[in-house]
Formats: sequence, C-alpha cells, structure tokens
Amino acid sequence: MKTIEIIARFPNLKLSKNAGGIIEASADRDDIAAIATALVQDHKLPLSLMFGTDDREEKKSFGVHTVFSNDAEHERLVVSIEVPEQDAQYPSITATVMAAHWYERYLRDMFGIEPKGHPDLRRLVHHENVPENIFPLRKDFAWNAKMEYANVAYPMHHVAGEGIYEIPVGPIHAGIIEPGHFRFNVAGERIITLEGKLFFTHKGVEKILEGKTVVEALPFIERISGDMSSAHALAFAQSIEVISGCEIPRRAKMLRTLLLELERMTMHVHDLGNIGGMGTGYSFIAANCFRIKERLMRLSEKMTGNRFWRGVIVPGGVDKDFAADELIHTWSVVKNAYQETMEIINTALGSEGFLERLQTTGVLPKEAAEAFGAVGVAARASGIDRDARRDYPYAAYAEFPVPVVIESTGDVYARYKVRIEELKQSVALVEKIISNLEEGAIMVGYAVKDGFGLGSVESWRGEILCAVRIKDGKIDRCFPRDPSFCNWALFGIIGPGNIVPDFPLCNKSLNLSYSGTDL
Repeated sequence: MKTIEIIARFPNLKLSKNAGGIIEASADRDDIAAIATALVQDHKLPLSLMFGTDDREEKKSFGVHTVFSNDAEHERLVVSIEVPEQDAQYPSITATVMAAHWYERYLRDMFGIEPKGHPDLRRLVHHENVPENIFPLRKDFAWNAKMEYANVAYPMHHVAGEGIYEIPVGPIHAGIIEPGHFRFNVAGERIITLEGKLFFTHKGVEKILEGKTVVEALPFIERISGDMSSAHALAFAQSIEVISGCEIPRRAKMLRTLLLELERMTMHVHDLGNIGGMGTGYSFIAANCFRIKERLMRLSEKMTGNRFWRGVIVPGGVDKDFAADELIHTWSVVKNAYQETMEIINTALGSEGFLERLQTTGVLPKEAAEAFGAVGVAARASGIDRDARRDYPYAAYAEFPVPVVIESTGDVYARYKVRIEELKQSVALVEKIISNLEEGAIMVGYAVKDGFGLGSVESWRGEILCAVRIKDGKIDRCFPRDPSFCNWALFGIIGPGNIVPDFPLCNKSLNLSYSGTDL
C-alpha cells in the first residue's frame, strides 16, 4: 500500500510534503505513540530513525522526527511533532515499539526532551562524565564549552543469587579496539545477562556540523567510522542531492557503486578472518584473510590516495575518475583476492571443530531482531528480508540489482554465511560495473538549497540513514545514523545462554563500530 494511502487512514496525521519518495507529515505530540504503534504493528512500517531538532528560535519548541520505512513502495514516512520548550516531553514510543528505545534515551541526553513512560531512562551518552541538565545539541550550547567532571555512577543491572558472579570487561581492552564496557552476570561460565555501556569517547560530530557548509562538513562525515568512509559519504551526499534535486550522471553512479562494493569486500574479508580466527582461535584463517585484506587496502591507496576508500564520493557525483588500466588492475586484484579467500574459507568450513564453535552460538531470533530494529548482516541472518540496495535503490543498484542474502538460524554461522554470499555478489557486481562502464561525466552542478533530505546507503555493516536540514545555505541539523547504533543492544539478546568464551565470537560476528555510534 502506498504511504499516502496509509496516511489517509490516520485522521490525526497531517500531510505536509510528498517528494522524491520522502513523505512528511505532522501530528500532535499526544498522538505520536499511538500513531507509531499502528504504523509498525498494523501497517508493517518499521521504525528506522528518530532525531530531534532545536526549533525554539522560530517556534519556541523542539521537534521530534520519526522515520518509518515502506520498503515495498520504496518510500519513507517522516512523522514530526512539536514539543513546547517549557514542557519538553511527549508519550514514549518504546513501550510498544522497542526499536525506539535508544533513540528516545539519546533525545533526552542531547536535547532534554523527556519520553514519558520510557521503561529505561538511564543516561545513554552522558552516563558518568557530564553534569545533569547539560544538553549539547541545543543551539545555545557551544561546541567548545568546558564542562565540569560529574563522576556520576551509572546504574548497571545486577542479578542476585547463590553462585552468581559479575564479570566486568572494559572499557579499556587488551587490543587496539575502542572503549566499551560489558557487564556479565554469570553462573559458572554460563551467561545469564549481558549489558553494554558505550559512549566513552563522544566526539561531538553533530554539534560541530552545525553551521558548516556542505563542503566543510564532508571530511567529518567521512571520518565518523573509518571502515565505512565511502558509505557515510554517499549517504550524506544523497541527502544533499535530495534537497537540491540534482540528477547524478550514469558513470558517477557506477563509480559510486564500485567504491561501495570494494569497501564491502574489504570488510567482509576482514570479518571472515576475524570471526573465524580471532573469535575461535583458528589462526590460519585470520592470518590469511588479514593478509588479503591488506592487499585490498593497498588497492584503495592506489585508487583513492588513502587506505579507507575515502575522498572520492562528493555531492553531485565523484571528484576522481579512473582510467581503463586502473580498472583492469582493480579487477585483477579483486578476482585474485576473492579466489584466495574462498580457498581459505572452504578449508575452514571443512573443520568440524570450527563449525561447532559457530553453529548455535549467539542466536538472534527473528522476533527480537524485528523488535530491536536490527539492520544489515545481523538482521538478514535472522530471516529479515531487508536491504536498502533493493528497497531504496541508489547509485547504480537499480540498473544492477543485487539479490538479498537471507539466512534463518540467526546464529554466528548464519552471519558468517551471509558474509560469504555477499562477498560473492560484490565480486560479481564489481566485474559488471567495470565491464559496463562507459565514458561520460562524473560530476554535475548542484545548488545548495534550504530544506530537508534523507540519504540511505546499505553499507557492509547495515543501513546508514543520514538526515540533513539546510538553513540559510548551511547545515542546521545533521544526524548520520550509523547501523551500529541499531545493533549494539542486540548483545543483551545473543549473549545469555552462551558461555563467556563465546562472547568474543558473538562480538566479532556483529563487528559494530564504537566510533560510528558515539557521534
């Protein structure tokens, strides 16, 4: 059913704009919880994003904007409510739409907007170090403000009983990964509960982007999560292109697709080695996959001038073209890397001990994945048939569609198999792009207009949604939602029932970004 037809069934929803697959509507704040519940449960439009805006200067209120996805019709529905400055609260959505749980805690921390009735309003971002009543995304908060150290203890969940022990892990880890704290309640080695606490290195990206031009903002966007540079850049670029209404040249679309699939391949090779080797101790697969990943990162250095597929995708197209001999070399590297990776993977899959570690470990049931709003590999390995490359085609994916890879068991093994199949698809798509690439323009001019845009990209980790509002030619609000923000809470589901030594395996099977979450 078309989104506009769904809206017609809600007398308390007022249509405000319908353009480019983004339908905007407004509602009263007292109605938002009921509307969200009906959209998700009755009309099967999953909640994909929530973000706030500080509109006090114009309206004496804050805005709360909730994005629902109509995948079948390739449409997004943005429902906005106004929350008065002097009464900054609204009825929580989380009680009936679990996917809102972190978004609403984030709104409270960053804007001081209270979701009344939320089941868990512990501070999400500013859990220990920031004083109460400090809201960094309000316009009157300066990006370089100095704050006193609060040192407020964060109330972790506890389990009491004979033989129950707590195991704290992190936030400082033994390797080079970023800080994150995980608290296990265990009986023996069996995990009873698992809770994560993140946001130890908040960068203030959203605040820094305020007042920036599109050109000034792009380097910050590319560095949100270093292993997804091109995907974040494209999501941002698409949001700007939605606002400006520009059409990207075919060659630029194809080069964008090429870069995204090369980034996907690089990280899937990494994950297949990291899950298989570092997660299980089967070091043969880790050593070899990391060696092959290095080859792909050197390919990025040769093509883009850096090792992270960065610096090419810009609003309006791409700002670097690739000659025929560069593309021939690219295909040679990709083909050889894939063939060698599959030899290693097939060797590992022939080991019963290896399979025993992956199978039935870290199970994420489909019902839980849907409820929490899981995205990407984690969702598809649990039977959720969603992929933005098909559902909201961008770049060259409409011309070169990619079948969605689905598994149903939801365990580490399912997530492993999804990556293998997606790796195969990436290689096939790279060959198609290079074979069908025709001469043509790689850039088109665009006018930076005031307005709202939403960019969607299926990164290798999952869907990125980048919401941008331009005012007076500069960024008024930008929320680049990384897929990791949707998936971190899944550890509370996949951890319990496993043994403690399986946690690193579960962790690597999701491979979430600390940096991408902690904007």
